[in-house]
Amino acid sequence: MSLNTSPEREYVERLRQLDSCAVSDAMDRLGCIGLVGGLPQRSGKRRIAGRVVTVKLGTGLPPAESAKHLGCTAIESAGPDDVIVVEQKTGVEAGCWGGLLSLGAMVRGVAGVVADGPVRDIDEAITYGLPIFSRSLTAATARGRVVEQGTNIPIRIGQVDVYPGDYVIADRSGVVFVAASMIQRVIETAEIIADKEFTMSKAILAGIPIGHVMGGDYEHMLDIRNG
Repeated sequence: MSLNTSPEREYVERLRQLDSCAVSDAMDRLGCIGLVGGLPQRSGKRRIAGRVVTVKLGTGLPPAESAKHLGCTAIESAGPDDVIVVEQKTGVEAGCWGGLLSLGAMVRGVAGVVADGPVRDIDEAITYGLPIFSRSLTAATARGRVVEQGTNIPIRIGQVDVYPGDYVIADRSGVVFVAASMIQRVIETAEIIADKEFTMSKAILAGIPIGHVMGGDYEHMLDIRNG
């Protein structure tokens, strides 16, 4: 690790070299829950990984001290190593993310957005190349329907509790959250799993029958003590 690189930055860089499947397998191996399904990639072509900046939305009136539209505070506090994660589980048909927010995130260099709720203006996000993963799409505005209840507070995505400073990796296979306290163990385990699968891929390409490569040991591969 470079003297100029923080441990958090190193974890993000290593996480970017993995995929959601390897990380999910590592979480299984360690007995952790972090996989959230049903959040397909709606825009952007790349996998994203980074530290979590949370946004929680709800109904009612915004906090008295709030003078900004929802999501703006998160964008202003985020950067290239961050993923903005939005909870919008009100049941109200209303976008929890939109085109101007996507533009603002792109300008800031934010890694991407994960939204447990509807996202709108998705064509704009596609134009910007901003990776967005969301529960659904809509054309309905948030204005007059939902408000921000807080930035960088605990949220719940799917059935997973997510906290500011946690880590997330998202690609077309799924979205996986990793608690900050577990990130080192999860990454180390995922790297071992990924290396094993790379070795297996080379064996298949070398002509070894796939039934041999994926023999009885494959079912126990998540036990990293086996070889």
